[in-house]
Amino acid sequence: MSEKEVIFKINNLKTWFPITKGAFKKVVGHVKAVDNVSLEVYRGETLGIVGESGCGKSTLGKTVMMLENPTDGEVLYNYNGTFKDVTRFSKDEMFDFRKKVQMVFQDPYSALNPQKKIYTSFEEPLKIHGINTQEEREKVMLRVLNMVNIQPDYLMRYPHEFSGGQRQRLCIARALEVMPDVLICDEPVSALDVSIQAQVLNLMKDIQKEMNLTYLFIAHDLSVVQYMSDRIVVMYLGKIVEVADKYGLYSNPMHPYTKALLSAVPVPDIHTKKKRQILEGEVPSPINKPSGCAFHNRCPHCMEICKKEDPILSDKAENGHKVACHLYR
Repeated sequence: MSEKEVIFKINNLKTWFPITKGAFKKVVGHVKAVDNVSLEVYRGETLGIVGESGCGKSTLGKTVMMLENPTDGEVLYNYNGTFKDVTRFSKDEMFDFRKKVQMVFQDPYSALNPQKKIYTSFEEPLKIHGINTQEEREKVMLRVLNMVNIQPDYLMRYPHEFSGGQRQRLCIARALEVMPDVLICDEPVSALDVSIQAQVLNLMKDIQKEMNLTYLFIAHDLSVVQYMSDRIVVMYLGKIVEVADKYGLYSNPMHPYTKALLSAVPVPDIHTKKKRQILEGEVPSPINKPSGCAFHNRCPHCMEICKKEDPILSDKAENGHKVACHLYR
């Protein structure tokens, strides 16, 4: 089997937001939203990123997209075998990068201008990226609308005339207009009903096969992540605590935090009782993180070394299963 091609290399990425105080805006601390994350993304895969609210998963996606400026680290993108650091791109290089990497946001209504018809919202990015004739632009619009099963005459409507599922499909179609290689999907179905979620997820899978897309799929719903993802990254307080393919993660979770998350996933069977693992304590502040492992004050297996030394993410099982936990030293 040939080795998988890496499309993104993320090395020691940090995104810290300064906290200022007083009239002179003196920096008195930082919110460490993404704290020393290293990761590889393979071409054509769906990489799921999960964790509690506030764990840094959305900030990680926005930083990879360069919607947030990183404090430190590298985001290397594969340009035909040559890796270039996106964080150092000029304005022209960033313009080209925007065609290759697009984003689908959580709220489809706020992602579309309520004062403009869908036609205008779809036409503007095509004008910006150099498709000059109206005939060519309309040809692209009709192609992407067909991919998401939206009628062409819907272009002349306003966003408020659509349901949530239709609006999200329109957002996906607009992201596909420039033929990207990567889609960063930030909670793309969390605002939708369950039945509509299934339609949108199946649609995204079909489009991925057709266009050989790579997905960074950010979500908090572990059952949705299991359905969509090839590999899964578990984040806690700005750090990666476990990485595995979906079979390894769901059949053999290793980190205590991952086990607690999976214990909360409901089982659709009234005859099956599942033991829920309740985590004690509060989530620490991303401003003043505890020493050692950030999870130690909630972990049922906490040892003395956990309070002093931060565990390193390393291989602990087959198929690239990595975990950052002192239990497996």
